[in-house]
Amino acid sequence: MKIKILIIIAAAIFALGIVGSILVLNAPEKDTAVIKRDNKILYTIDLKTAEDKVFDIKYKDSKNTVEIKDGKIRVKDAECPDKVCVKTGWLSSSAVPIVCLPNHLVIEFASEGEIDALAG
Repeated sequence: MKIKILIIIAAAIFALGIVGSILVLNAPEKDTAVIKRDNKILYTIDLKTAEDKVFDIKYKDSKNTVEIKDGKIRVKDAECPDKVCVKTGWLSSSAVPIVCLPNHLVIEFASEGEIDALAG
């Protein structure tokens, strides 16, 4: 009897974990992206109104090439050894930012607090 209760509790926790993961990963897309270095905001970009462009962000002796196209943002190229930031692709979820550890760069959707702080 106790084993059945434990199995039911474990199944419920597992199901809640799956539902929570789906909700986090399928959260509605946000329109404002922030580019940060060492937790300081370098750029705030409204992806709805931003024009398509490619620009470089330099860090010491290397750079990341960022592309904005069709309301999306990504790291197109990077001068770092592993290029994880390039392989991440287009920013699509609040749960998974684009990160370049060697260049201390993070691209993510803005949280509500960041948007309010930028608006003043």
